[in-house]
Amino acid sequence: MKNTLTVAAALIVKGDKFFVCRRPENKDRALLWEFVGGKAEQGETLRETLRRECREELGAEIAVGGEFCTVNYEYEDVFVKITVFLADVVAGKIQLLEHSDGRWVTAQQAEELPFCPADKEILKRIKRFVH
Repeated sequence: MKNTLTVAAALIVKGDKFFVCRRPENKDRALLWEFVGGKAEQGETLRETLRRECREELGAEIAVGGEFCTVNYEYEDVFVKITVFLADVVAGKIQLLEHSDGRWVTAQQAEELPFCPADKEILKRIKRFVH
């Protein structure tokens, strides 16, 4: 039976764009694009997970807003449950501390980037939301 990972991800929006990151070469799903976030640690709420991950990955403090969507996705090696929250950067400036690239994109621009399969499901929800 596959492990299940509980993940929190941030939909950080500025105008008609949102922030996405490119995974580093040395990780699973290398160089694919994703939303900032990560695995929940024992005893952590998803909102706490997201604040911690944004500090670790972006060097920024965020305010976590409402839940945008939840996506369940089965990879060959693991099952992931990703809860996506709306978020705003409230302190610090976005830095790429763990990712190889990051950028602000529109939903249309995001379609041109190679995303992790689970994150492609999130993009579908975003497209429905903005149209």
